Order: sequence, then C-alpha cells, then structure tokens
Amino acid sequence: MDIVRPELVRDRNRRRTRYGIGAALAVAAVTLGVAQLKPAAPAVDRSLVVIDDVTRGPMVRQVRGNGSLVPVDVNWIAATTESRVAKIVTRAGTAVKRDTVILELSDPEQVQRALDARYLLEAAEADRVTLRNRLASVALNEKAEAARLKAEYEQARLRANADEELAKQGVLPDLTRRLSRNAADELKGRYELESERLRVNAISAQSEIAAQQAKVEQLRALARLQQQQVASLEVRAGIDGVLQQVSVEVGQRVPAGTILAKVVEPSRLLAQLRIPETQARDIALEQRAAIDTRNGMVRGHVIRIDPASQNATVTIDVALDEPLPRGARPDLTIDGTIELERIANALQAGRPVRAQEHSLGNVFRVEGGRATRVHVKYGRGSLTTIEVLEGLREGDRIITSDMSAWDGFDRVDLKE
Repeated sequence: MDIVRPELVRDRNRRRTRYGIGAALAVAAVTLGVAQLKPAAPAVDRSLVVIDDVTRGPMVRQVRGNGSLVPVDVNWIAATTESRVAKIVTRAGTAVKRDTVILELSDPEQVQRALDARYLLEAAEADRVTLRNRLASVALNEKAEAARLKAEYEQARLRANADEELAKQGVLPDLTRRLSRNAADELKGRYELESERLRVNAISAQSEIAAQQAKVEQLRALARLQQQQVASLEVRAGIDGVLQQVSVEVGQRVPAGTILAKVVEPSRLLAQLRIPETQARDIALEQRAAIDTRNGMVRGHVIRIDPASQNATVTIDVALDEPLPRGARPDLTIDGTIELERIANALQAGRPVRAQEHSLGNVFRVEGGRATRVHVKYGRGSLTTIEVLEGLREGDRIITSDMSAWDGFDRVDLKE
C-alpha cells in the first residue's frame, strides 16, 4: 500500500514555483534588453543624396524671383465721353506715331453740344461789341455835354471878369457884377459835376465791358472744351511707340473713362520681379541685380519696392543699366537675382532642404560610410548657401538633399 508523504508534495510545488519565477525573470530580462537595442541603421544609396562641404570664406547673399519686362512709358487711352466705336483704324502690334489715329468714335450729341457752345460764344461776342458801341456812344454824348458846359463856363467867367473891371471903374452897377459872377460860379459847378459823372460812367463802362468779356472767355473755354471732346472722337496714339492693345470692338458703346487702347514705348523697359515675401525683407533701393532674359544677362539696380504684398510676393522694379539683348520686348518672361549683401568671412554650406534663416535645424553629417544626425543653428541665408553658426565645423561634409524619409533615424549607412 502507498504511504502519503506530504513533505515530498510540498518540495515539488516549491521547485515548480521557483522554476516559474526564474523563467518569468528571464523572459523579462530578454524583453528589456531587446527594447534597449537601437534599430539597425537603414542603408541609403550614396548616389541618390547630395553631399556638400562646410567651408569658410566670402559669402554673397542673394534672392531670386521671376517676372516680366514692362515698359517705362505707357499711354493708356480712355474715352472722354460716352460714345460708340465706329471704326478701328490701327490694329495691335503696329508701330505708331504721336498723331496716328487708332479708333474713330461716334457721338452725335457731343457734336451738337460743340455747335451749341460755338453759337453761344458767337452771340456773347456780338453782345460784347454791341455793349462797347452803346457805351462809347453814351460816353461821347456825355463828353459833348461836358464840353458845352465848359464853353459856357468860360464865357461866363470872362464876362464876370469884365464886369468886375467895369464895376471898379464905376461904369457898371454892382448888381450886374454880382449877377455875372453868380452865373459863372453856377456854370463852373455844373461843369465839375458833369466831369465827375463822366469819370464815374467811364469806370462803370469798363466794369460792364469786363463782365461781358469774362462771359465771353467762359463761353470760349466751354466751346474749346466741347471742340476738344469732338476731336477726341478720333482717338490718337499720344506717344511714339507700338500699339500693344485695343480693348474695344466696332459697334461697342463705351462710357466715359473706358480704356480704349494701350500704347507703349518698346525701347525703354524695366524688369518687374516678384520676390517671395519671406525673402523680400532685406531688399533695399539701389541694390544690384542681374536679369536673365533667356537670351542674355543684363545688370540693373532696384528702383522701387512695392509697399504691399500680393499673393505672398512683393513686386520689385529694377532699372536696367545695360542695353537689352535682341528679342527683348514688353511682357517677356524673365528671372532675376538681387544681391542683398557680401559677407567677408562666414562659415557656410550648401543650403539643406527645409533649412531656414536664423533658425534651428538638423542635418546628416557624413563620416566615412555613415551619416549621423546633428543639430545645427543657422544664420543668414542665400539662394544656395546658408551661414552656419553652431553645430558644424569647417571641413565637415553634410547631406543637403531631402532626408525626410529617414526622420525616424539618427544615422544612416551610405552604400556605394
């Protein structure tokens, strides 16, 4: 018969417990070790990345943008009155002179207004002549009356003087002398009043003539304006150049102020560049620029910076300091670079993808067959280079191409 030994069962259970705990600890240790292992470095084909050297020396800061050539002299021709396009005389692309007729407009109402203004002017000029003649006649009558009074006064004065002498000699009574003197004094007063009235009337006549003359001048200016409006129905180029655009069609009704045509002077052009607003903050007037017309390079300088930004770009006008190559014409697409500054001695490298000025970043530094991620502080930047402030030394080699596919790794292996 079997004898039960409890101590054996107890020992066996203890051994099993110890084995289980040991196995669990071993599994945990292995798991922890595996977790602490770094992932294997991925392999990257060296021929697929761009590697550049970190150097020290002069650095030229530049910004680039595209744009077009635009004319300096542009004549936008607008309708001066509401009218209808009767005829297109000159087509776009034609060389024109200042007085070349481009369009013929029709506006019978404007023609009638010009005739009415001319008739009003002629009537006012006739009224001015009539007024002058009438006032001249009145002035002559007044002068004649003044002359008559003067003659009568002179006769009365002479008679009074003679009577004075006779009265002194006792030949003539004193009463007669006094009557003669009173008559002379009366005629003197009348003559003086008439002379004063003649002077005042002459001033009044000048004022009336001046008022009529002002009316004539006003109507003459109106008639001249109306005639100019009629003349503007023959739309002329206004400048020597090329007719670049005709904006209307025959039969079209155009209100006053409508743009009819555009004439440019093609030999005087400037470059208009659109620079990204993030790069335009350091641009200043008179900075040097180089314009690529696809048919040659032309040097210039900045003459205007648009104060407003449109579509995340800033418009920069560049005056050209050299003759344009053959084939250059308005609206020609161009590229341009503007030189911001020259740094005499800077630690610099080729500009990595996603590297921004005055910011922190990271790049892969090449060491033999491996590239390790390092943190870098950038300074000023240019088109293809950027200043390095911290993180790299002269002689280091870095990968400047896009490495975003390996953002999760701190190192990569470069395979041939």
